Amino acid sequence: MKVRTFLGVGLALAMISSVTAAQEKRGRARDFGVFTGILKAGKYNAITDVAGVKVGHTTLIKGDSVRTGVTAIIPHGGNVFQEKVPAAVYVGNGFGKSMGLSQIKELGNLETPILLTNTLNTPLVANALLDYMLALPGNENVRSVNAMVGETNDGGLNDIRGRHVKTEDVLAALENASAGVVTEGCIGAGTGTEALGFKGGIGTASRVLPASKGGYTVGVLVQSNFGGVLQINGAPIGRELNNFYLADKSKPYKADGSCMIIIATDAPLSDRNLERLAKRSYIAFGNVGAFSSNGSGDYSIAFSTYEKNRIPHNTKESIKNIYELNNDDLSPLFLAVWEATEEALLNSLFAATDTKGKNGREVKALPIKKTIEILKKYNALNQNLLPMAVEK
Repeated sequence: MKVRTFLGVGLALAMISSVTAAQEKRGRARDFGVFTGILKAGKYNAITDVAGVKVGHTTLIKGDSVRTGVTAIIPHGGNVFQEKVPAAVYVGNGFGKSMGLSQIKELGNLETPILLTNTLNTPLVANALLDYMLALPGNENVRSVNAMVGETNDGGLNDIRGRHVKTEDVLAALENASAGVVTEGCIGAGTGTEALGFKGGIGTASRVLPASKGGYTVGVLVQSNFGGVLQINGAPIGRELNNFYLADKSKPYKADGSCMIIIATDAPLSDRNLERLAKRSYIAFGNVGAFSSNGSGDYSIAFSTYEKNRIPHNTKESIKNIYELNNDDLSPLFLAVWEATEEALLNSLFAATDTKGKNGREVKALPIKKTIEILKKYNALNQNLLPMAVEK
């Protein structure tokens, strides 16, 4: 995964190395024996396991107060405006400033990459996305584009009023997006986020259905930035670590902030059933201990890459044939999105690192060693129970 950093790659890596050197080893949840569900993950256990999907980041780290960035999710390798994809939105809690949601909900399609950033940068990032879309070959006569930009508020660690994400940063994330391994944690739009009392960030995961259920892939990417009481596999991690909402009135705790959940699948689904798929991601949101506080804008956006269901911008046909799974065949996909979302949220915590930002404020990452000890205490560490599809 290619990553552009404001400081330049060398200096940025040096800073990250100096920080992580003093911390315990980080990784993904399953690196430490924490598994979610029964289905198998894809090759990369990432949203990029859905063929054609690419992810790119630009990370902005400057001085003692800029901790932000942008993350791009591109549905396919063509011109997304000219070849739109079916899409849907599920609103868990509508306290958000995202752009582009209403047209997706109304028309049932997505016509640009999805960009994630911080709250006050949303319009500037949308403007840069418009520049990118209008400049694509084939879009010379386009006069209206529905730019999709999601956001969470990273103002606890980042100088959010400075609106530091610029056009060149957005274009870099889009142009450097690639398939394969997705960098997680304090990267891109997750650089300054917080979740469940710990450092949050970008997380991703995937699930592949058994062949008897279609063999479809569901991939999820999250930008975690919300409050609650962390639990993993049912173990009360937040309570045991005494770090959770309402735990101590004298200790500031960020309950608001939002979460963006981006879902991709290669299954043939209409926008109606993509919305049903998006709803199930909210089960995982609750499973990790979130409760959607008043000021948490929590959104799930789902799209299908099934090529025969792409929606051409210009067509002479009045009637479009849509390939659609029967309702009775959707349950395995619902299970897949629940599992992938939960693991993506956990990965965003496990991969994140201690971060100091604006006004010297520091947010600690999830203490992995202590977390593993708690999971063992509650018999919730399932390193010997590898997820596997129950059917061939």
